[in-house]
Amino acid sequence: MWSLETLGRVRLSRHFFMRDFLYSEIGNFHEKRNIPDNPDLAIETGRAFCQTLLDPLEETFGRVAVRSGYRSPSLNRFGNESRLNCARNDNPLECHIWDRGDGEERIAGASVVIPWFADRYEEGRDWRDLAWWMHDHLDYSEIWFFPKLCALNVVWRPRPHRRIDSYIEPRGCLLRPGAEPEEDRKTRRKRYADFPAFRGINYP
Repeated sequence: MWSLETLGRVRLSRHFFMRDFLYSEIGNFHEKRNIPDNPDLAIETGRAFCQTLLDPLEETFGRVAVRSGYRSPSLNRFGNESRLNCARNDNPLECHIWDRGDGEERIAGASVVIPWFADRYEEGRDWRDLAWWMHDHLDYSEIWFFPKLCALNVVWRPRPHRRIDSYIEPRGCLLRPGAEPEEDRKTRRKRYADFPAFRGINYP
């Protein structure tokens, strides 16, 4: 049996624990619990998400701030029905429910801010510079960018879709699944030439 204290102490990767993803503003304000129906699956999927995507971001850019992480099916359903910017539980793009599906159907994601880039974005930096850096360095599935602080939803799947969308101008789809970037790799590299050197972690 899992206790909430024990669940929160589970280490998902070098930089992240399950506790980092359990806080919910919706749950806190509306007094709704945010506990996985299947903790083992949430841990397994969350571990793949953190090791594949969040750890390299933190290793390279420093602290990654988690704005919205895991949501239980009941909490997410409440958020959707209350029109609190949560997709339906059966929406295939709903990435916050980590303990649903199995095998290739698993999905995990979070809304995060990268302070290193947020500072430069506030000074006018193009969000596409970060988008192309992530495309060239990370095995992401989907990424959505948002105007405030250049926050982004970043998603892991066993078989990545490789799609990038944005609500920041120019709005819309930057890259569709299976498509090649319009900018060649040399041009993309110029966009992020001043970024820190990529640092990943070799997990066994």
